[in-house]
Amino acid sequence: MNFPSLNEQMDIIRSGTQEIVPESELAQKIERSIKTQKPLHIKLGCDPSRPDLHLGHAVVLGKMRQFQDLGHLAILLVGDFTGMIGDPTGRSKTRPALTIEETRQNGQSYVEQATIVLSQERLKLVYNSEWLAPMTFKDVIALTAKYTVAQILERDDFSKRHKAGEPISLHEFLYPLAQGMDSVALDADVELGGTDQKFNLLVGRELQRAYGKEPQCILTMPLLEGTDGVEKMSKSLGNYIGLTDSPREMFGKTMSIPDTLIARYFRYGAFAADAEVKAMETGLRDGSLHPRNAKVQSAMGIVRRYHGDTAAQAAFDEFEKMFVKKDVPDEIESLVIVVSTADINVLDALVLAGLAPSKGEARRLIQGGGVSVDGEKINDIAASVNLSNERLFKVGKRKFLNVRAQS
Repeated sequence: MNFPSLNEQMDIIRSGTQEIVPESELAQKIERSIKTQKPLHIKLGCDPSRPDLHLGHAVVLGKMRQFQDLGHLAILLVGDFTGMIGDPTGRSKTRPALTIEETRQNGQSYVEQATIVLSQERLKLVYNSEWLAPMTFKDVIALTAKYTVAQILERDDFSKRHKAGEPISLHEFLYPLAQGMDSVALDADVELGGTDQKFNLLVGRELQRAYGKEPQCILTMPLLEGTDGVEKMSKSLGNYIGLTDSPREMFGKTMSIPDTLIARYFRYGAFAADAEVKAMETGLRDGSLHPRNAKVQSAMGIVRRYHGDTAAQAAFDEFEKMFVKKDVPDEIESLVIVVSTADINVLDALVLAGLAPSKGEARRLIQGGGVSVDGEKINDIAASVNLSNERLFKVGKRKFLNVRAQS
C-alpha cells in the first residue's frame, strides 16, 4: 500500500479533531508506518449497552473511516465483557450491568450499523471477553497494582460522586482498567473516543507503558449536541438523528435544528471539508447565506452521506413540496408532551400541545379541515398520530408547532 505523505495524513487527521495526545508521537508513528509499509492499529471501543447508533456516534466513526481511507487498520472492539460492568462515565449513579448474551446481541447490532460508516476493508472485529474472561484473580490484582485510587478519583464523575457521598462500587473502578487492558492486548497505536472518554483513553496509554509496550496516542472528537441544541445527542432524550433513519426523517430533523448548530452539523454530521465549513460559517456571520439555505446544505450533506445523491435530492424535493410551497415559516417552535405512549389520538395531541383549548374545539377544527400533520390534512377525529419523532402540526392558516412525545 502506498500511504499518503505525513503532512497529508496529519492534515486529514487534525480536521475536526478536538485533541491529539501527543501529536508529536502520532507523527512519529505515521512516519514509521510509511517507512515500514505497515498500517497503524486504530482502536475504537463499542459500548454494547447502546446498540442503536446516531450521528453523535458517527462523529468518531467518521474519523475512524478517515484512518481506514489513509490505509490503516480499524479495530472495532465490542466490549462484551466490560459491558457486564457498565461504563460509569458521565453517570451520577451506577449503570445496571448486562449479561454476556445481552452484550453480544447489542454488539452485533452496533457493528451492523457502524459499517454504514466504516469500510468493510481494513476492519477487524474483536470482543474483549477473549482476553479479559481468562484473567485470574492474581492477574486482576497485578493489574490493579499498576494504578492508584488517587489516580482513579481524578476522573470527574468519580470525584463528584465521592464528594457528594454517593456510592461507588469497586467494580466501577475496574472499568477504565479493563478498557486499558484492551489497548495492551491489541497493541493499539491510536485509540479514538469522544471528549468524555479522555480519562479512559489515557488509562490505556499508561497501562501499555506499565506492561512494557509502546503507549498509544489518543484522539478525541467533540460530542455532538442533539436536535434540541441543548443536550448531547441521545436516543433516550429523543433529540437524535439515527443512522438508520429514512432520508425523509434525516432531512426533516436536520431542518429543525437551531441556527447555532447548522455549521456543526455540516462539519460533524455531513463530515464536510474544512473549506466548505469555513465558507458556511463566514456566510452565516456576514449575512450572505440565509440560515434556511445553510440548513438545506447541511441536511442534504447528511442524507447524501448515508443514502446517496439521489435520496438527498428526493428528500429535498419532498421537503420543498411539503413545507416551502405551503408557506411554512422558517422558524417553528418545538414542544415535548409527556404521555404514556407515543401513539396518541389526534384530539388529545391538539389539546396537550395547546393547539386547541378543548377536545370539542379540536373536533371542530378537524371537521372544518383546519388541521394537518406533516402537510397531510387530518379528516378523521378518531385518527392517531405517532409522536416518537417530531411532527409538524398546522392549525388554521398561521399556527405551526413541532410536537414530540416523551414517555
